[in-house]
Amino acid sequence: MTDSQSSNTPPPADKPAKPRGGFLGNLAFNILIPVIILSRFSGEDSLGPTWGIVIALAFPVGYGLWDLRESGKINPFSVLGVISVFLTGGISLLELDPQYIAIKEAAIPAIIGLAVLISQRTRFPLVKTLILNAQMIRVEALYSALAAKGNTAVFERRLSQASLIIAGSFGLSSALNYILARIILVSPPGTTEFNEELGRMTALSYPVIALPSMVVLMIAIWFVFSQIKRLTGESLEHFLVDQHKG
Repeated sequence: MTDSQSSNTPPPADKPAKPRGGFLGNLAFNILIPVIILSRFSGEDSLGPTWGIVIALAFPVGYGLWDLRESGKINPFSVLGVISVFLTGGISLLELDPQYIAIKEAAIPAIIGLAVLISQRTRFPLVKTLILNAQMIRVEALYSALAAKGNTAVFERRLSQASLIIAGSFGLSSALNYILARIILVSPPGTTEFNEELGRMTALSYPVIALPSMVVLMIAIWFVFSQIKRLTGESLEHFLVDQHKG
């Protein structure tokens, strides 16, 4: 089929995307608002330590549940985020040793990293599913071009290498989470001091942990996309869905 023929065939109508909170919503509900409540409104003269924890953690839980509802599908990463917040609240309200929060903080990214590695042994590797998203990349056209050049196996190896990079970033995040929690959380739960420390840890988790992990993720994505041109002889834009609509 020629390009002119294919252009006369209208693509299937996409369902309009539901509005999502985006970066600012994530930042506000998961970090800024909880940090302000824990740091400024957890004293005995305001909300108190218990209600400070409950109200502060209600924002990321509520936002996570709203995001799941708006997206129309279950996102394992969002589910893990909601579970993480519930565990933090439970450990704090039960006044358990702060080391359990440190273990929890390390366990969540470690689980994701292990899931990335384990999925490499399945039919649906996580990294391949995330990077080669059918809504963005014309996957069949990409693999046809790779096969024409005899580079399909090489590209699959590059995807595996990207998976190792991303799993490594989650391993680094796990270690940094544990260290940060052990350094900052020194007061017993159920106290104003503990809530303030929890707020400080939440505030620092973004620049200290999330940003480096995001940088590594971007490097892995760039690595995969750079291989597309090298192994197919075509630019990445050639395989983008938007470039072939209309």
